[in-house]
Amino acid sequence: MELFFIRHGKTWGNLQHRYIGVTNEPLCPQGREELQNLATAGCYPPAQAVYSSPMERCVETAALLFPNQPLQTVEGLREINFGLWENKNWQELSGDVQYQSWVDSGGALPFPQGEGQVDFCRRCCEAWESCVNQLFAQNTPSAAYVVHGGTIMAVLSRYTNQRDYFYWQAENGCGFVVQLTKKQWESCQKVTVTAAIGRMAHHGLPLWQIHKTGEEPRSPAGK
Repeated sequence: MELFFIRHGKTWGNLQHRYIGVTNEPLCPQGREELQNLATAGCYPPAQAVYSSPMERCVETAALLFPNQPLQTVEGLREINFGLWENKNWQELSGDVQYQSWVDSGGALPFPQGEGQVDFCRRCCEAWESCVNQLFAQNTPSAAYVVHGGTIMAVLSRYTNQRDYFYWQAENGCGFVVQLTKKQWESCQKVTVTAAIGRMAHHGLPLWQIHKTGEEPRSPAGK
C-alpha cells in the first residue's frame, strides 16, 4: 500500500510566519495558485482514498488536488493547539520569557494553554492508525492524507526509524510517499518513506515523479 502525506497549501498566516493551529483559515490566493500549478505539473500521485484534517485549509487543498474523490475528515489529524501563541509570529513573541524557554527547549515544552508535543503526537498517531486499519480492511491500494505540517511530523517521527520530529518538516503543498505492507504493519508498525512530493527532494529522497516514472516533473507555471 502507498500512502501520501501532503501538507495543505499556504494561508495568510503561513505567509506571515504565524503559528496557525486551531485558527480555521482558508487558503490564500497564492496558496491556491501554487497548488494548481503543482497539480498541473503532475506533482501529486493519484489516490484511491483521501483523508483530511477537518480544518478549512486542508479540506480546500484536498478538494483542489483530488476533486473526484470522496473526502473523509478525521478530527484527530488536526494541527497542534498553539495556545497563547496561536496566530502570532516570532516577532510578536520576541521578549516573551515563556516563548524563549520554549525555543531553548528545542520545541519540547508544551504551549502555554495549548497542547504539548507528546499529547499531540499521541492524538495524531491514534487517528492515523485507525485510518490505516480501515484501509487494510478494505484492501485499498493507496491513500492520501491532506493534513498539517505538525501532523506529518508527528506520524513520521513515530513510524519511521528517523525519530527526529523536525526532520519531517514539509513546505506547504509538499510531503512524502510512504510504503507499507500488512505484514510490516502487524509485525513492527513501521513504514518506509520512498519519495518526496512537491517542489524539491527532501534529505536525499527522490521526487515522487522521478521515483515512480523516471521522468522529471514538468515545470510548474510561473516558476
